[in-house]
Amino acid sequence: MADPSSYRPEPGQIPDSPGVYKFRDEHRRVIYVGKAKSLRQRLASYFQDIAGLHPRTATMVTTAASVEWTVVSTEVEALQLEYSWIKEFDPRFNVKYRDDKSYPSLAVTLGEEYPRVQVMRGPKKKGVRYFGPYGHAWAIRETVDLMLRVFPVRTCSAGVFKRSAQIGRPCLLGYIGKCSAPCVGKVTPEEHRELAEDFCDFMAGRTGTYLSRLEKEMHAAAEEMEYEKAARLRDDIGALRRAMEKNAVVLADATDADLIAVAEDELEAAVQIFHVRGGRVRGQRGWVTDKVEAVDTAGLVEHALQQLYGEEKGEAVPKEVLVPALPEDTPTLNQWLAERRGSQVSLRIPQRGDKKALMETVHRNALQSLALHKTKRASDLTTRSRALEEIAEALDLDSAPLRIECFDISHLQGDDVVASMVVFEDGLARKSEYRRFQIKSHLGQDDVRSMHEVVSRRFRRYLQEKLKTGEWAPEDDGDAGPAPEDDGRPKRFAYPPQLVVVDGGQPQVAAAKRALEELGIDDVAVCGLAKRLEEVWLPGEDDPVVLPRTSEGLYLLQRVRDEAHRFAIQYQRSKRGKRLKSGPLDEVPGLGESRKQALVKHFGSVKKLKQATIDQICEVPGIGRKTAETVAAALAQAVPAGPAVNTATGEIIEDETPAPAGASSERGTEQ
Repeated sequence: MADPSSYRPEPGQIPDSPGVYKFRDEHRRVIYVGKAKSLRQRLASYFQDIAGLHPRTATMVTTAASVEWTVVSTEVEALQLEYSWIKEFDPRFNVKYRDDKSYPSLAVTLGEEYPRVQVMRGPKKKGVRYFGPYGHAWAIRETVDLMLRVFPVRTCSAGVFKRSAQIGRPCLLGYIGKCSAPCVGKVTPEEHRELAEDFCDFMAGRTGTYLSRLEKEMHAAAEEMEYEKAARLRDDIGALRRAMEKNAVVLADATDADLIAVAEDELEAAVQIFHVRGGRVRGQRGWVTDKVEAVDTAGLVEHALQQLYGEEKGEAVPKEVLVPALPEDTPTLNQWLAERRGSQVSLRIPQRGDKKALMETVHRNALQSLALHKTKRASDLTTRSRALEEIAEALDLDSAPLRIECFDISHLQGDDVVASMVVFEDGLARKSEYRRFQIKSHLGQDDVRSMHEVVSRRFRRYLQEKLKTGEWAPEDDGDAGPAPEDDGRPKRFAYPPQLVVVDGGQPQVAAAKRALEELGIDDVAVCGLAKRLEEVWLPGEDDPVVLPRTSEGLYLLQRVRDEAHRFAIQYQRSKRGKRLKSGPLDEVPGLGESRKQALVKHFGSVKKLKQATIDQICEVPGIGRKTAETVAAALAQAVPAGPAVNTATGEIIEDETPAPAGASSERGTEQ
């Protein structure tokens, strides 16, 4: 633990202006990011008597070894920079909300020529209009199914759309009236876009005008005795009303607002958000977080606002945001939200009426979410703790292995040999730490040599990271000099495991142990898990350790091993797929994907490109004479592919059809 006085800035050194500050630990990793109206006053509060600090704040300042700051011109800039740095550095002492699930949204791809309606998850994309998020994907699909009757917008994938356009026949939805079939020209691009925009307007809450228009058309058709048309319009109105009923009216004044509620205890907090558009609940989402910093309800609300609107612009930021407590610097947050929306945003606490009643409902959801999270976490934590203790006992470890890394080798008959490394921390997969390796030291199938190479490479990188931070210096270098400047970002191989698991038996375990010994690492345990009888092998032991079939420790080791196996196979298949799809143009040095596509598009196929002269190749935009000569030489040396055969008739197919962009005209069969 460091003494905060050892790195306290000199009096007068800290400016009395708005800014953002970073605390770093002894290895230069950023552990906390904060903002302040006055950097001098805020930072001075951290360097008072430790006994007077909140326990979490005291832990942070004693873990830190230095502090630095950046001055900005306005408090809004400080808010934005704080959000950016928290995302970039992932500091361990900052509150970071994590979604309790990946919420699906209803998306309309308005950036495409023919907009598509679909369910989307993950980060938002440019040119896409989003509605939601929703609790369940099936709820979106039910709503879309009802609305396609009135707004027959395309819902098919790019492949299905292209295929229908090629054969001149729409898919089933086009025949049953739930798609306007733009793929075969039944509507123009402009007419289809108008349908998509009407769909978006209806989903955005502008429903009254559209329903009134349909009712007038229905009555007019009935008066004209066009009863079939009137019946169809009647059914359309019914479908839209059923779609509207799925979103209950909660605010009678057609308000657009987000309601944020917080449930918390001493250690954790849960946030629930209701998205209300046009007076109806259009989406709901929730987050949970560990309270790793000293923060009250107002602080939790501020962090939630940053995460909720940090990447949003325009109408995604509502006119009104209702919260249970106002953050310390509400005017700055109001200004920041207004800049993101492009117009004024009201941030306030509801005091009475429907909005206060709805806020109570949101708060009840937050309480339920926190209780459910704690129940799941307690159950999971008990099981994981028992599993780690059983592993420690079976392998005779000093303590439970909180970080486990597992390595697996994958290949297909000695080709495309790759390896995987997966990481489990506290018994849970840490996918951001997964790594993939290509075997470089030898060709062909040799799992033992491959395992030795991969473990050596992984721990050599670990020693390099320790050298950079000054935690370790080679014995033969008495003066390694000052540690190089670190940017504070988490390093890929900076943290060692307590246990290395290899997929295999005695030979693989011996290879991994030998790799560690060669690097002088003696504080990492090694074991292997053999698939045949699920035996656990230890280095230098003639007999395996047999864990009971009901053992939680064995189950955890199996999960780790199976995950490494899955990750390795996934990588091996992707490499094999790329190799099988590769053609002679892929061997041309300096020829990128764009110019490969330009060449194939210009000549129509690789076969015709082979027959072209250098002068003809030079006619392709972006291809100079030197490149043309290289392409011609590579194609001349390429081994000709065998003739393609129609497996149904046995006849040889001449390859005169245009090759797809970037692909070879050669055909191969996987053996």
